[in-house]
Amino acid sequence: MEARPVETKRRTLVKAILWNVIGFTVMSLVGLLATGSAAVGGAMALANTVIGFLSYLVYERVWTRIDWGRRETRHHV
Repeated sequence: MEARPVETKRRTLVKAILWNVIGFTVMSLVGLLATGSAAVGGAMALANTVIGFLSYLVYERVWTRIDWGRRETRHHV
């Protein structure tokens, strides 16, 4: 029997959320340092996070359909 690792939609969503929380935090600090304003830095970070989140979800779901670079594992019972 051959098994192929499957990336579930839920796993993709959790990964995207966690990655974007990290990104939002970093971008907020960068925006604050670059502009001197927490409000402007936060707005820049929020826009970046929303765009990045949606892009990441699409990107991950596309890659779940690409078999290139995957190894098939065989489970012997």
